[in-house]
Amino acid sequence: MRLPCPVCGERDLREFTYQGDAVRLERPLPTAGGDAWDSYLHLRDNPAGLTRDLWQHGAGCGAWLVVTRDTVSHAVHSAVLAREARHAD
Repeated sequence: MRLPCPVCGERDLREFTYQGDAVRLERPLPTAGGDAWDSYLHLRDNPAGLTRDLWQHGAGCGAWLVVTRDTVSHAVHSAVLAREARHAD
């Protein structure tokens, strides 16, 4: 798979590090019970289809990207700088 870095252009996946879902998770309060923290740390959706993921171009420019891709077809639809994605939502 290749990812389109907005700074460097299209690059091989090996230059990037997956950092998780780009949708913000609600962090439990420090006083929340063990079940809430277990869910927060370990349980994630694994959707089939369109996702928005956070990636870092660590072997390149170092930019943080929000990549929209399809987990079924492996098609990459877009990649934008994370700081710009915040303003687009």
